[in-house]
Amino acid sequence: MPVYTLPELPYDYSALAPVISPEIVELHHDKHHAAYVKGANDTLEQLAEARDKEQWASLNALEKNLAFHLSGHILHSIYWQNMTGPKDGGGEPLAADGVGGLADAIAESFGSFAGFKAQLTKAAATTQGSGWGVLAYEPVSGRLVVEQVYDHQGNVGQGATPLLVFDAWEHAFYLQYRNQKADFIDAMWAVVDWQDVARRHTAARERGDSLLLAPRAAEPPVRPAS
Repeated sequence: MPVYTLPELPYDYSALAPVISPEIVELHHDKHHAAYVKGANDTLEQLAEARDKEQWASLNALEKNLAFHLSGHILHSIYWQNMTGPKDGGGEPLAADGVGGLADAIAESFGSFAGFKAQLTKAAATTQGSGWGVLAYEPVSGRLVVEQVYDHQGNVGQGATPLLVFDAWEHAFYLQYRNQKADFIDAMWAVVDWQDVARRHTAARERGDSLLLAPRAAEPPVRPAS
């Protein structure tokens, strides 16, 4: 049985227009995202076969494939949820909209919303080749960070939780924006669903710093009763 499945879109293909055309949404979700799901499942089967036969010659390639396809599946699953129609999305997170905790965290981590927006925009727009711009919660410091992700899994801080992801692969925009990736990233801000990003931020904070667990304190020796 497949371990991973393609999630349904939370809206119809036309919901993000005119920022993202219905044709792009359909191809992106039904073809590209589906290919990452299939790739992850196929790689798990190949790894199981390698274990059964104790044949490890292809292990390095299979481990890389699993990281690539699984990360692609996860990032795309977040991507679809991060967006909403232009009438409901965009702007910036505000306390008046119930997302004040996220707004405060952005200001604390980046100095201002404008500074954060500029950094994430540049990170996504200048990713060399294929990749993503990502706002992530870094649990060791409790801060928000921007990551410039190559492919789906390269250049990522271990343990960071993605909260907001901008897909900068050509398949995300080329049919509509041609080679103007920066224009696509600028337009993406109009469909950001800050409610979704805030929920992810709250969930990440509640998990806390479980990465660097302190060793359990030694129990004092029990002295025999005199």
